[in-house]
Amino acid sequence: MEAQKIAVDAVVALTDCDRDAVIAFIRRLYLAGVTDPKRLTFRGLQALSKV
Repeated sequence: MEAQKIAVDAVVALTDCDRDAVIAFIRRLYLAGVTDPKRLTFRGLQALSKV
């Protein structure tokens, strides 16, 4: 879960997006098996930049 926390903090800091939306997205990725903080952050940034 530390990877998830790192990714959420990074995406929120870089995008100033809603923290709950970031948490929901990162959690889905984490539960799908992605546990690398860099990958979680990168994918989170990609997804939230389209919003």
